Amino acid sequence: MALTQSEQKTLAAKTAVDTLIEQKKIFSGMKIGLGTGSTALPAVKRLSERIEDGTLKDIKAVVTSFQTENYCKDLGIPVYTLNDREIDGELDLAIDGADEIDPENHLIKGGGAAHLLEKIVEYNSKELVIVADESKSVAHMGTKFPLPVEIVPGARKAVEKALAKLGAKCVLREGVRKCGPVITDNGNQILDCTWEAPVNPVEMEDKIAKIVGVVEVGFFTKMKPTAFIAHADGSVEIR
Repeated sequence: MALTQSEQKTLAAKTAVDTLIEQKKIFSGMKIGLGTGSTALPAVKRLSERIEDGTLKDIKAVVTSFQTENYCKDLGIPVYTLNDREIDGELDLAIDGADEIDPENHLIKGGGAAHLLEKIVEYNSKELVIVADESKSVAHMGTKFPLPVEIVPGARKAVEKALAKLGAKCVLREGVRKCGPVITDNGNQILDCTWEAPVNPVEMEDKIAKIVGVVEVGFFTKMKPTAFIAHADGSVEIR
């Protein structure tokens, strides 16, 4: 029987955490970044289970959202910031999900509106590990899952015009069960962007980041992550 998408997410997360422990890339006393969303949280859960069974001790977590912070606290995982003396601005490893991952392991992240803190945490980690179900694996980027761009609210129109010059069609992300736009954990807004044809994520990450009023872009291309991708047949691809 084929695994559901939810079961694939759990399988990818469990396999990643257990494999990284075996490889001694997750270890007692480490500083670890923990991502946000429906695939990242199963990884946080598995980490807590390995703490409870005595495999891991003295884990220091830096989280990427209020969602993950609350989940860690509920599970008893100590939460720090990059600025804390114990962390000193650098992490051993970060583990997170992705909204899209291409053959070069470039990522689109930000479906949960947390990509600013995710990028801060993950670009300041020695290694990045991505867990995903098979639906997140794509041949190219830009035309399907919208690219999230976090913006300063007062710059919305100017940023929209600049993005249009790059060929993007932008939609201001609206809240669910909330009137008006989504407000990020940092007090900003999100433009979701798509193109008629695939784009080069490496080039576009740099171009969009230079637009005045853009806080952060959801392309992640500056690190080469290891990806654990679970499939409906129960296999896990590591690439």
